[in-house]
Amino acid sequence: MKNIEIYTDGACSGNPGVGGYGIVFLYKKNRKEFSKAYKMTTNNRMETMAVIKALKILKEPCNVTLYTDSSYIVNAINKGWVYNWQKNGWKNSSKKPTPNVDLWQELLPLLNIHNVNFVWVKGHADNEENNRCDFLAREAIKTQNLLDDKNYKN
Repeated sequence: MKNIEIYTDGACSGNPGVGGYGIVFLYKKNRKEFSKAYKMTTNNRMETMAVIKALKILKEPCNVTLYTDSSYIVNAINKGWVYNWQKNGWKNSSKKPTPNVDLWQELLPLLNIHNVNFVWVKGHADNEENNRCDFLAREAIKTQNLLDDKNYKN
């Protein structure tokens, strides 16, 4: 399997508000960047959507090191929270509905295709690629090409 590094970030102007995500792929000496923005969403949705979109772009199973500044994503996966939420009928430890179930349900099957190692990086710091993803997300927010986050609920 190919070894790929992926950096992702999500951003919102207001939370909830207009949101976007940025993705940077690094494979050998190749680099690709992607971004999209949505009319009304949340920061956590954009962080999660960035991961989903990145993994969906891959054309074959890969070994992925995925860097994100979202402790929400890293902890949910690495600490097993998402699997507990799923096992408990998408209820969190407080017995309340888990936010963003639609995205978690979309992400989990992708983790069965790819071998993904989630790595937390400090946001808005000295990680060049994380900063680039943040820039891509914020630039996408400024465009007029805003999509509908169909499953976002107030």
